[in-house]
Amino acid sequence: MANLSQQIHELADQLGPDATWDDVIEQAQFRKAVQEGITAADKGEFASEEDVRRVFAKWGVDASA
Repeated sequence: MANLSQQIHELADQLGPDATWDDVIEQAQFRKAVQEGITAADKGEFASEEDVRRVFAKWGVDASA
């Protein structure tokens, strides 16, 4: 994985010329969340199927498929 400085440069290169600071923050938060998810998965930290179904039910999503 590239170091943080390299990742910031890559992010800047990917944003359009009309990007705002909000766009930068949103992308940075997304990338951080993805990295945290990958780290958790690498540690074997997964939600059980029942946990996922329970959360989906709270959101009104039919998870029976």
